[in-house]
Amino acid sequence: MDTTELSRIELFAGLGDEQLAELAAGATETRFAPGEVVFAEGGYADDWWVLLEGVIGLVRRIDREDVEVARMATPGQWAGGFRAWDVDGVYLATGRGVTEGRLLRLPAPRLRELVGHWFPLAGHIIGGLHRTARSIESTARQRDALVTLGTLAAGLAHELNNPAAAAIRAQQELTVACDTLLGALTRLAGDDITAGQFAELDALRRGVAAPDPHEDAMTRADREDAVASWLQRHGVGEPWRLAASLAPAGVDAAWCERAADALGGPGLEPGLTWVAATYDARTLLAEVGESTRRISDLVGAVRSYSQLDRASRQRIDPRDGLESTLTILGHKLTDVTVVREYGDPRLLDAFPGELNQVWTNLIDNAVDAMEGRGVLTVRLDGDESDVLVEISDTGPGMPAEVAAHAFEPFFTTKEVGKGTGLGLDIARRIVVERHGGTITIEPRPTGTTVAVRLPLEPAGG
Repeated sequence: MDTTELSRIELFAGLGDEQLAELAAGATETRFAPGEVVFAEGGYADDWWVLLEGVIGLVRRIDREDVEVARMATPGQWAGGFRAWDVDGVYLATGRGVTEGRLLRLPAPRLRELVGHWFPLAGHIIGGLHRTARSIESTARQRDALVTLGTLAAGLAHELNNPAAAAIRAQQELTVACDTLLGALTRLAGDDITAGQFAELDALRRGVAAPDPHEDAMTRADREDAVASWLQRHGVGEPWRLAASLAPAGVDAAWCERAADALGGPGLEPGLTWVAATYDARTLLAEVGESTRRISDLVGAVRSYSQLDRASRQRIDPRDGLESTLTILGHKLTDVTVVREYGDPRLLDAFPGELNQVWTNLIDNAVDAMEGRGVLTVRLDGDESDVLVEISDTGPGMPAEVAAHAFEPFFTTKEVGKGTGLGLDIARRIVVERHGGTITIEPRPTGTTVAVRLPLEPAGG
């Protein structure tokens, strides 16, 4: 190894000629070619690699896909060597050649010896710092992931419970309606009404004009009272129950008169009971359909949110991720007014699953800041080169001194047990490091806005 070359690398600034010679004596120069794997993710980091020339891509396996997460392109950038201080140290990514180049390769035991000989205190500090930081970050990230997963699971269970309970209730009432319908048919047959009479009754049933969906409650209540009074005057049993089924479908007292003329006296009550049961069954079937559609929509939102069975990097419309996130967090938005200010549709090249994690953190923080009540504004805008997403709340606002530290790892203003201080740090990493964007906090006297700006095209092309 040429110590002159090593002396020009900033990483080794401060080392004397003798130290550079010791370093060079224990190291070897390794050449690499485009596409060549130099070290593999998950393998023991037995060697310390320092870039001398060329470009190395750092690739991680994410969701069954190889994703380049960073590059070593400046001489002096390094990777590996963790087993110098940690017997379980592994490579965090795969190093793969992008261009031709050269690396300095130093075995981890030799790295430990040199650091221990030259800087014994620094060696102890590095080893302790590495183990402590890895333990703290691993534990905190696991806890943060579990808390987030638990929150989403609880919210989803709550959102699914409402339509599921409605479907079960409608199914139970539908069973009663069908029994009533069949019983009314049996009674009609026993009253010896003719086929012509039944056909006329069915024609009257099908001819009822559905009421205006925007009809006010007072008008509907007046019609129900009129129908119930007419039924009571004509000796029909349970007039109020029948009126509650007939009036919402559009039946009025005049229609009841025509039905009475068609059926005659004996068949009036079972005939009207049959008509009411058909309306009930139709309404209940619509409720079952709406409930199951709602469940299907929630499952679709979860699938969109998690990006299951999809490539990591996609061409996406960020509105889709924002909407699926709002759906997933719907249980927290019960008393929150959501204002959407979406500009023209814009597509960007991104990792949608990761961006959904950003939206989740930002929206969840905004709702917490408002203590579950207020106005949440989701704004989407942009220009020819990027997309701007703003999440604003009407909470008390974030003090400038808090905003200055908000993106630091483990910094949190939440009570003990309610936050890990990793939410905004993770969001920053995803936006800045993974997407080449920016994320900023804009405190206001009556709330806070977090602005995320993302390039339409990935960094570096």
